Amino acid sequence: MPSKQRTAPDILAMKGGGRIAMLTAYDFPTARLADEAGADAILVGDSLGMVCLGLPDTLGVTMDHMLHHTAAVVRGVARALVVADMPFLSYHTGVGEAVANAGRFLQQAGARAVKLEGGAEFVPHIQAMLAAGIPVMGHIGLTPQQVARFGGFKAQGKTARAAKALLADARALAQAGCFALVLEAVPAEVAERITAEIPIPTIGIGAGPRCDGQVLVFHDVLGLCPGLRPSFVKQYTDLWTPAREALAAYCREVREGAFPAEANTRRMAPDELDAFQADDGTGQA
Repeated sequence: MPSKQRTAPDILAMKGGGRIAMLTAYDFPTARLADEAGADAILVGDSLGMVCLGLPDTLGVTMDHMLHHTAAVVRGVARALVVADMPFLSYHTGVGEAVANAGRFLQQAGARAVKLEGGAEFVPHIQAMLAAGIPVMGHIGLTPQQVARFGGFKAQGKTARAAKALLADARALAQAGCFALVLEAVPAEVAERITAEIPIPTIGIGAGPRCDGQVLVFHDVLGLCPGLRPSFVKQYTDLWTPAREALAAYCREVREGAFPAEANTRRMAPDELDAFQADDGTGQA
């Protein structure tokens, strides 16, 4: 693991070399866990809307949500590059607003890069961000902010025409200056060709094994969101069941009077206790 915090150029330099391991995180403890586990980059994803806020999708996530969570993540990270997701409508209505909102992530929350969803139509926005000194990670394929247009969380690039459009978008984003590109829910063959043809790292999620790196949602990896796990996710452990059992044991012990036990109880020094018990309520012994 590196001894200093990674930067966007560090991630760019990993193209064709070591595989990039990226995880999402949404607060101080999840960020610290991901960082200590060795993640190269940590994405403060707008997926927090679903896994932290209980929303049905990412469309209800605001800049205030993202800034709040990004600042908490930054405080928990010592080594990984922190990338903040630009939420729905934070960059869609104009280049100036896009740059201003992206800059808030660096200036107010401490992130060192932003990620935005979309293809060639956002090249002017990306170039303006880069001109302002803001590193940008791209994201194409299944872009969750377009869930209403897609009609659900559906894989993209499954036809030759759609795959060619993704390849064109990937080329445009690389040419615009993105330092990396997330490919979500696209056929492995499409991801492999994009990875081979663009000079920046690809980071896959449901895009097969030939990308330059992979990203997964923290809660999916640890089994903390039962019922929400997509088919392309690998769950490495199940923390939900033992956590629920531990909390149930606490509730049971409280009701039974078993907690707190003597080991969990603080006592006064005998002389202080005597003085307290001798007090008649007026402050006089």
